[in-house]
Amino acid sequence: MKTSRRNFLKTAAAGVAAVSLGDFSSLASSLSSPLKLPEPAREGKSVMGLSCEPLKTVRIGMIGLGMRGMEGVERLLNVEGAEIVAVCDLVPERVMQAKKLIADKGRKEAIGYSDGENDWMKLCERDDVDLVYSCTPWALHTPSAVYAMNHGKHAAIEVPGATTLEECWTLVNTAEKTQRHCMMLENCCYDFFELATLNMARQGVFGEIMHAEGAYIHDLRWLKFDKINGYWDMWRLQYSKWKNGNLYPTHGLGPVAQIMNINRGDRMEYLTSMSTNQVGMSIYANETFGPDSPEARQRYTLGDMNTTLIRTFGGKTIMIQHDTTSPRPYSRIHLVSGTKGVARKWPSQKIALEPEAHKWLKQDEFQSLMQQYEHPLAKQIGEKAREVGGHGGMDFIMDYRLIYCLRNGLPLDQDVYDAATWSSIVELSEISVNNRSCSVSVPDFTRSAWETAKPLGIVGVS
Repeated sequence: MKTSRRNFLKTAAAGVAAVSLGDFSSLASSLSSPLKLPEPAREGKSVMGLSCEPLKTVRIGMIGLGMRGMEGVERLLNVEGAEIVAVCDLVPERVMQAKKLIADKGRKEAIGYSDGENDWMKLCERDDVDLVYSCTPWALHTPSAVYAMNHGKHAAIEVPGATTLEECWTLVNTAEKTQRHCMMLENCCYDFFELATLNMARQGVFGEIMHAEGAYIHDLRWLKFDKINGYWDMWRLQYSKWKNGNLYPTHGLGPVAQIMNINRGDRMEYLTSMSTNQVGMSIYANETFGPDSPEARQRYTLGDMNTTLIRTFGGKTIMIQHDTTSPRPYSRIHLVSGTKGVARKWPSQKIALEPEAHKWLKQDEFQSLMQQYEHPLAKQIGEKAREVGGHGGMDFIMDYRLIYCLRNGLPLDQDVYDAATWSSIVELSEISVNNRSCSVSVPDFTRSAWETAKPLGIVGVS
């Protein structure tokens, strides 16, 4: 009796295990492939490494003269070979202010546009504009770039370049159809430490880069709710109400994507994303405006912290975080980890290298390394960049390099494929978050051109 019972239990347990493992294996097999989204047909030819006719003077039309736009006007007035010929904004006073800035610099009077929401189209249609420089709210980034390219203009748009996958593909297809440049103005790629770590990576200081981290951690609650000095019509607050994912990925992603040769030798394969609950916006609204205020009663969707993990075809990983709600010090992290060492920017700039990579370099060793691998752009125009300003100078370096490339008929450091890939994280992360963090394939916006494209070199302006 005991033997029979023992054999029965063993047999039953084995059967249950077999069924369970079989079911699990079947389920795992069905989930092993990331969700793949449809990709549209190509409408033109590749613009990978696109070179266009050199422009002696780059004639610029500026759209959007808010916080970023007015700063852009001031910077571009200090860039050799740049001429602002037209400016546009919904607020006439901003147009007048921009025109005065241009006139005070002794430049030719700029034409102003402020007659309604679509007046920017007239700017794009001008025959004397080579580059449309757009600093509008997010929703107009793609439409303004597409309209500009369709009218024969190069386009430069603030980040993110797009907020949906459809917009990402529209940017790519329009650039390929028109053979015009489309650059997303990711200024963080031109910050001094990021440039230095790019140079170090190219020189093999960190060995093979296996992992990187970036972020946009910036408490913006006060600015989202500021009705007077904040975003036009409080547009950024609206995204906190109905979106949940990484809404602003490119500041942290852009620099490490260049270091890891994304779209130029490797590409993002798939990602998974997860958000915390939304708490911070409600707490802030309650404490600032009162528990019975419309702000406190409003439902907010955007999780306080979003973490997105990306795996590349080359077997590398990237972690990107987004948090504009928590009371934390500003950070973009910028961590680059390789087989020979690591660099990290926040909360303080540090580097550790073999054979003693278990501890950070001493300050004098760190400074010596930074001097040795200072990027040519920092050497050539770093002093003027710090003088002109723009987030410590990186904005000026970005503008100067953009105009330099257009004047010399060179490929841009950041092309439309980068704009689309980096910006696609917005909707891809949201899809993953809304589906229990399922893995989602990242589209190949280059349509296989990444396999043979050369990585971004160590560029300069001389």
